[in-house]
Amino acid sequence: MKYAGPLDALPLWALFALTIVGVGVAVEIGYRVGKFRRARAPETEAPVGSIVAALLGLLAFLLAFTFGFAAARFDDRKRTILDEANAIGTTYLRAGMLPEPQQTELRQLLRQYVDARLEGAQPGRLAQALARSTELHQQLWDQATEVAQVDPHSIVNGLFIQSLNQVIDLHSARLVLGVRSRLPATVWGALFLVALSSMVTVGYQEGLSGTRRSPASLGLVLAFSVVLWLIIDLDRPLGGLIQTSQQALVDLQGSIKASP
Repeated sequence: MKYAGPLDALPLWALFALTIVGVGVAVEIGYRVGKFRRARAPETEAPVGSIVAALLGLLAFLLAFTFGFAAARFDDRKRTILDEANAIGTTYLRAGMLPEPQQTELRQLLRQYVDARLEGAQPGRLAQALARSTELHQQLWDQATEVAQVDPHSIVNGLFIQSLNQVIDLHSARLVLGVRSRLPATVWGALFLVALSSMVTVGYQEGLSGTRRSPASLGLVLAFSVVLWLIIDLDRPLGGLIQTSQQALVDLQGSIKASP
């Protein structure tokens, strides 16, 4: 079971280094081509400043688009964690109104479920946590079915089943929003293609002008690399530096353990 994105094969530091090197090489290639062009064709060439401005504007648009997508998914992951913690807490409280032995068994299963959800946030533990969550779903639903068969018309039983169903639904929502909804490879490809093209034209304009290399080019390379690294980190729900807080589930775990 794989949930990796197109750039997850490399660690963040390697992607950052490769971006700096790739963008820097693109600027250098453009500079050398522009310098060669000026030496071979000293006559005045049509100004390329407008082309450079257009490409940089397109690059800025793509960066804003990808950053907005990644940031929105990051906010979705935080929201679903809070919703899931609230739903599990409500289900746990409503389980206390059920008859024995289902009350004790359901609460024990819900304790294990919270532990499994927190385990999924640990590096390398996602597949195991998802398998355990699916197993607990079936066990919880089997217990809920027994409760419903004892008294099909009970309002308390109906409220419990409703909240348990919400817990299961939020599992699917969290899986889609938090793991499977990633930036497509085509978007990454278009972003890198436009970025490299823009940097080549920047270097070409600099070489065509006949001036020496400007230190500002290094600032441009670093700025673009940092922004791209930030987007990649936001789009990587597991293993990145910017991690979604699990504090809502941690608080719920402590509250459940402290309850009788």
